[in-house]
Amino acid sequence: MKFTFTFFILVVLFSLSFNVNSQVSQPATQDQQTLQTFSKYDFIPGEKVIFFDDFSQDAVGDFPALWTANVPGEINTLSIAPGNWFNLNSGEGNYFYLSSIDFPKNFIVEFDIVPKKTGGRIAADLILYGEDKPKEMDNNVNPGNGGIHISVEKGTWNTTGYKTGQNDRITGSSTINPVEQEKVNHVIIWVQNRRLRIYHKTAKVLDIPTNIYEGTKFSRFCFRLIRGASCGSYISNIRITDASPDMRSKLITEGKLVSYGIYFDVNMDVVKPESYGTLNEIAKVLTENPNVRVKIVGHTDSDGADPANLDLSKRRGASVKDELVKNFGINASRLESDGLGETKPIAPNDTPVNKALNRRVEFIKL
Repeated sequence: MKFTFTFFILVVLFSLSFNVNSQVSQPATQDQQTLQTFSKYDFIPGEKVIFFDDFSQDAVGDFPALWTANVPGEINTLSIAPGNWFNLNSGEGNYFYLSSIDFPKNFIVEFDIVPKKTGGRIAADLILYGEDKPKEMDNNVNPGNGGIHISVEKGTWNTTGYKTGQNDRITGSSTINPVEQEKVNHVIIWVQNRRLRIYHKTAKVLDIPTNIYEGTKFSRFCFRLIRGASCGSYISNIRITDASPDMRSKLITEGKLVSYGIYFDVNMDVVKPESYGTLNEIAKVLTENPNVRVKIVGHTDSDGADPANLDLSKRRGASVKDELVKNFGINASRLESDGLGETKPIAPNDTPVNKALNRRVEFIKL
């Protein structure tokens, strides 16, 4: 009996020790993630915002004014994230942004998606496509004259490039870091001529050099749900930017770099891990030009009180400086930080796109 009791105590102590060690070695939570975990994020958004919609101009319960669909949808708020969200709430249907967009050959699409828990495997199918004649809703399986499906699924990523007159489809698939149900997932899609790259969480999840048919010119996009296969999702913060800028030229030659590739949560000053690619490139420029000093200036849009925006912008500028010093080895004496709040807009604060332009971080050569 004594041996049994002693053995029991040892087992309990071992179990407690194992649990403590397991907790220490657990992956960091979203709030604890560091920039290094995103070291494979080589994408850098461009300095031109082509499109942005966070549905802030739409009333909760309404269908978004700049969109159309052949099925129901509405704007909702969520308990797990701020802002307005487009509820793609049908089992089957297409949700189109109404206007055409002049996509360049090299562009990046980003959006936040919260997949619903019930239903099928597909959170949403994003379709980028081109058309010869403007058509509000093209409900064909493969709309327009060519394009690509990016199927965001619970367990995988699937892509399909297509073109009118071509029977073959160019497909890709990956099971790396699929989206999580009832959580905010930030999806990044980089199109570079025929090349398609997808990023999610801590990895580049897909990279196919020829996933798009030669000659495809994108001008429209929509989200699609498929009856029986889709679970439905909430979508927000859709942003399209051009190719990444020549940071060396902008900062060293022109003396000023405007960046939209440094990310913060709403009203927060903590630099998000998705910012790694941008900060890494800026650090490279500074390392290669050791005599250059830089001032980092945060800017906001006009939403909220002026003093709060000014304080937030200053804290964000300081946070970017700290990241460059702590995680990229830049000497603190070479960096200054400041914030100007909403006082220096580069566009009117009248639309979601213009507000997105005003939310930026500038690097100014001293």
